[in-house]
Amino acid sequence: MKIDVRVIPNSKKNEIKKEERWLKVCLTATAQEGKANKALIESLAEFFQVSKSRIRILKGFKSKNKIVEVNH
Repeated sequence: MKIDVRVIPNSKKNEIKKEERWLKVCLTATAQEGKANKALIESLAEFFQVSKSRIRILKGFKSKNKIVEVNH
């Protein structure tokens, strides 16, 4: 399944909120050297209760707005 995700790096805590059309993912990680992308994959894997290898960023590697694929 493909999901629209809006990432908010440098947040006070890690959390995922379901918005109307996307998931809003707040991360404590910074948006430098792929740290936020790695934290995003870890957070989504925990949220969907799947392995990290089942989460893939399809679009938006350097953007706050991303399209992510989750394979169950």
